[in-house]
Amino acid sequence: MKLHELGTANPNAKAYRKGRGAGSGNGKTGGRGHKGQKARSGGGVRVGFEGGQMPIYMRLPKVGFNNKNFKNVYAEVKLSDIQERYNDGDVVNAETVLEKGITKKIVDGIVVLANGDLTKKVTVQAKKVTKAAEEKIVAAGGKVEVL
Repeated sequence: MKLHELGTANPNAKAYRKGRGAGSGNGKTGGRGHKGQKARSGGGVRVGFEGGQMPIYMRLPKVGFNNKNFKNVYAEVKLSDIQERYNDGDVVNAETVLEKGITKKIVDGIVVLANGDLTKKVTVQAKKVTKAAEEKIVAAGGKVEVL
């Protein structure tokens, strides 16, 4: 069962119309009680509002460490990209990866992933190379230089 397959509890129940006279059983104030913020049109408070008291999400300490400002961002290069765009004896590094259009931007260097196969002898100069990628490059007769 999925959310869009759920029906009402009683499909034959009539709509409960508020504020349609005393005889309806829900006339006059329409279930809103007498006066107050929640009785007014458009009344009510936002989620998390505590009547002006400092909300709990602001009172609690913000714990933990977020590393996103310090993490390294590597451009990912697949072996299949190298196979398509490079020739035997070429050097695969950050500059040539940009020239060949494999990636648009390089921040902290490139990482070579083992997606695809490689048959060309290339020299790979990268910040990181996965073990599987290194094995495939060496098996094809190439060299790996980790910067």
